[in-house]
Amino acid sequence: MTTKKRSIKDKRFGTERALYALRDAKVVNCRFEGPEDGESALKESRGVAVENCSFSLRYPFWHARDFSVKDCTFDSGVRAPVWYASDGSFKDCRIEGVKCLRESKNVAFDSCSAVSDEFGWRCDGVDIRDSYVESMYFLFESRNVSVRGLRMKGKYSFQYVENMVIDDSELDTKDAFWHTKNVTVRNTVIKGEYLGWYSEGLTLIGCRISGTQPFCYCTGLKLIGCTMDGCDLSFEYSGVEADIVGRIDSVKNPRSGHITADSIGEIIRSDSVMPSDCVITERAKEGDTE
Repeated sequence: MTTKKRSIKDKRFGTERALYALRDAKVVNCRFEGPEDGESALKESRGVAVENCSFSLRYPFWHARDFSVKDCTFDSGVRAPVWYASDGSFKDCRIEGVKCLRESKNVAFDSCSAVSDEFGWRCDGVDIRDSYVESMYFLFESRNVSVRGLRMKGKYSFQYVENMVIDDSELDTKDAFWHTKNVTVRNTVIKGEYLGWYSEGLTLIGCRISGTQPFCYCTGLKLIGCTMDGCDLSFEYSGVEADIVGRIDSVKNPRSGHITADSIGEIIRSDSVMPSDCVITERAKEGDTE
């Protein structure tokens, strides 16, 4: 038999731990604000559904389990709203508090907007769909991440991330994908500088890539059917298999593998500190003869 959830509606909560350890409840059209400046409103909650609420106080969902949040707003006063939580979802929410998500497991965001530096640190199981995120150090040291339809802006994204798939997204970033392991990016626009350094098993398929000095010191790097706009000094000291549509401005001392493009502005093989055995070729043009 299904237990009916207790309903809490049209209330204001401003005190410390106002709904601490709430169980199997629905919280609707409530405001978490006030001069009491109380934090941790829903800490240690279980089985809670929150809808059409506004949050202005710190740490509301620490240690929450099995929760859902829909049509809610978190203003800039909501520092670190979700830490040490698990099995939660956010849909149609607007989030402005810094350090939104940390040390949490199996948390999903669908059709959300977040302006939150240090979003998603050291999490396991993050799912993001059709959302906008503006963040510095986005998803730092997280693992088992799935992203689709993300518009993202901010420096130093996806550093030390493991086991991630990104599809159909737009990433305006810099120093992204550093030290990542087992990451696949498909059909995505990636604007940035110094992309992918020190990565292991980074694969990009059908992506539009732009920015200086991408993909240096990589291991097991693959680019399949990608374009590279304004990408100079590419692939330094990397092991790479790349099939590029169009032009690469320059390639510098790739360590091993194969690079093929329609044209390459400059191939630099000098001052290398390690053997550089990569095979670099320009694709034969129609009408070319041997």
